[in-house]
Amino acid sequence: MSRREWKERGWGAPDIVFVTGDAYVDHPSFAMAILGRCLEAAGFKVAVLSQPDWTGPHAWREMGRPRLFYAVSAGNMDSMINHYTANRKRRNRDAYSPGGEIGRRPDRATNVYAQRCREAFPGIPVVVGGVEASLRRIAHFDWWSEKVLPSILVTSKADLLGFGMGEATLVEIARRLDRGLRIRDCRDLRGTAYLLGAKEALPEHDFGSAGRGETLPLPSFEEVREDPRAFADMTRRLHLETNPRCARRLTQAHGDRLLVLNPPALPPSMKDLDSWYDLPYTRRPHPSYTEEIPAFSMIRDSVQIMRGCFGGCTFCSITMHQGREIQSRSEASILREIRGLARDPDFKGVVSDLGGPTANMWRMRCRNPKVEALCRRQSCIDPVICRLLDTSHDPTVQLLRKARRIEGVRKIHVASGIRMDLAQKAPEYLEEMVRHHVGGLLKVAPEHVSPGVLRAMKKPDRKNFDAFAAAFRRASAKAGKRQYLVPYFIAGHPGCRIEDMIELALFLKARGYRPRQVQDFIPAPMDIATCMFWTGIDPMTGKPVYAARKLRDRKMQRALMQFFLPENWHSVRAALEAAGRRDLIGDGPSCLIPSRPPAPGRKEHADRRRGKWSG
Repeated sequence: MSRREWKERGWGAPDIVFVTGDAYVDHPSFAMAILGRCLEAAGFKVAVLSQPDWTGPHAWREMGRPRLFYAVSAGNMDSMINHYTANRKRRNRDAYSPGGEIGRRPDRATNVYAQRCREAFPGIPVVVGGVEASLRRIAHFDWWSEKVLPSILVTSKADLLGFGMGEATLVEIARRLDRGLRIRDCRDLRGTAYLLGAKEALPEHDFGSAGRGETLPLPSFEEVREDPRAFADMTRRLHLETNPRCARRLTQAHGDRLLVLNPPALPPSMKDLDSWYDLPYTRRPHPSYTEEIPAFSMIRDSVQIMRGCFGGCTFCSITMHQGREIQSRSEASILREIRGLARDPDFKGVVSDLGGPTANMWRMRCRNPKVEALCRRQSCIDPVICRLLDTSHDPTVQLLRKARRIEGVRKIHVASGIRMDLAQKAPEYLEEMVRHHVGGLLKVAPEHVSPGVLRAMKKPDRKNFDAFAAAFRRASAKAGKRQYLVPYFIAGHPGCRIEDMIELALFLKARGYRPRQVQDFIPAPMDIATCMFWTGIDPMTGKPVYAARKLRDRKMQRALMQFFLPENWHSVRAALEAAGRRDLIGDGPSCLIPSRPPAPGRKEHADRRRGKWSG
């Protein structure tokens, strides 16, 4: 992390300088750690320039000139989502910074870091990646500026973009440059994107997939910026080309330059995934930090067992970054990591999470490889679970049982959240979870209850949640435990009107749920739901979709989810009156709010005097 440290190692200079917006934590849940360790295992010297002062190139020059290239990432999160709430208010905490301190990275960090790389050492190749670059690889809607922006390759002026989970891609780039090849000689790699010069011809590449080397043009940046239907068409084409086994190369004109997106990288084998997670991580922050890093405190004793998600939820970016196909570590590798964790003198005996994007998709995949290689379906479980999907939970049950028997392990939580429609197919798994792996509360994500909103989200209907909740109660009673579900819901999602939020509020009231935290829909780049929000069109069907675009409407939807809070009374009343539901205002048992606003308590009086009382 410093020139002094790499000189102590006897390095003449680093091969790669990895620039990141996160604090450096040597744990496989942090991107710079797993990518840096993979490069190190391949024989390269990696320096980590973590949260540098971006106001000038001094920190870059202090680190020294990399022999091969700069690898640039905004961090584990998109920097704008890291900095701002759904209502564009500045967050007061950065979980990936020491002490949770804000302001340790710039807005649109990828662009700024790439610029500083070029200023510090002109001519050194700049490769951008990570979530921010991956989800902005084509023209995209940017919620914070309310504009359609060009590919991040245009704004960052990077030489190459690696999208998706980039271990194999980054190592191959390093090997080619180490052999004396140029950065443009990496343009045939899967999982990369680049800009052609105005006079450059599109190269011919066959990526060896069912795409047969075909190239599919997307509507140009200028078209999608001006025409919502062109934007929807671009989104549809992109999402139909996410299966790496049959995806075609994509192009998109940006003025007189052509953006080229190669097919996604093939999913890593179990052997490769094991080799990456078996590397010698210290599982600790860099020793230079003196303050707690909140994200590390949360995941330090967690173990990731898989990547990817075949759920296809329209508001989620996991599939576009990690892939639809589940990539699973072997049981042996997972148990090795837990044993190593148990030997750590700082380990308290509790594995905080054994999971991934969805904890109960481990080892699940299509039973028919020929169909899997050609499938362009967006979800394996919506609108119904595909008959070719192997939904067996038996491997997961066996893994949990073996993990519990490891000496030094007192408890293993599954905190990632589970897919309810899959879990209901495996009563033994649910009983195993309830008896041994739920710490009183289990996170689930029904997201809504209105049929129209759930269709827009690609989520199961309300009956699925009710059935799962009943099964969970029965299993908990059988285990002799009092345990509860923590359901997550979203306000302001495309397709959701005030009437739909009233339906959700009545659902919550009837079941006694009082969510302490609520999720506001954030239009993240490249998501299908973001396209619906910006264009008012479902890109997969071409049908119109309502979207709450005004701040007042979004606030009313949010307030309805917490109708019981006194400070929300006025917003809830306005929403009910706008929807013609004055019958829900009063003192009866079916009403959402009383007829008169609650008298403010001591804290509310103080806030009102300071002008902070939202009522």
